[in-house]
Amino acid sequence: MKKVLLMVMMGILVGCGSATTGQPVVEETPTEYKTLVVYFSCTGNTKKVADKIATITNADTYEILAKEEYTSEDLDWHDTNSRTTHEQGDPSVRPEIGSEVISLEGYTTIYLGYPIWWGEEPRILDTFVESYNFEGITIIPFCTSGGSGIGQSEENLKENAGSGNWLEGQRFSSSVSEEELKTWIERNEE
Repeated sequence: MKKVLLMVMMGILVGCGSATTGQPVVEETPTEYKTLVVYFSCTGNTKKVADKIATITNADTYEILAKEEYTSEDLDWHDTNSRTTHEQGDPSVRPEIGSEVISLEGYTTIYLGYPIWWGEEPRILDTFVESYNFEGITIIPFCTSGGSGIGQSEENLKENAGSGNWLEGQRFSSSVSEEELKTWIERNEE
C-alpha cells in the first residue's frame, strides 16, 4: 500500500503520468461552449447593447452589414417613399448582406440583435437567418427600440430560420445597464 501511494505521489510530483501504468495521464477537458453575438445596427443603438452582451458573456461578435449601406434618408420612417418603408412593407424583401460569411461551427449559443422597424425585424435579419443552419444552436433574440416591444419579430425569425432552439427574446433601450443584461443572461442560462 505504501509503495503504491509513494508511486502515485511520485507520478503527481514529477508529472510522469500514471503511477500504475507509466502512461501519460490524459485529463478530460470540459466541453467548450462558444457564444456569438450577431447584430445589425444602423444607428449604433443595437451595437451598444451587443457589445455589452459580448463583454458579459465573453462572446465573439459578428456585425451584419448591408451590401448597400443605409443612409439617413433610407431610415426616415416619416417618408413613405424611403427604402426601409418599402422593405418593411414587403415581407418577401431580402436585402443583401455585405459582411463576410461566418462559420457557425463550434458555437452553441447565439445572441441575435437588431432594431425594431415598423414593429418588426429589419428584412436583412430574415436574409441572415435564412442563410444559415442553426441546428444544435440556441438562439436568443434581443432588440432595441425607443418604445416598441419585440413583437412578432422573434416568431418571424424563428419561422424563417427553420432550425435552432429559439428562446424568448427581449427588448432593451440602448442605455440598458450591464446589471440588467446580466440578470437577463442568467435567466436564459437556467
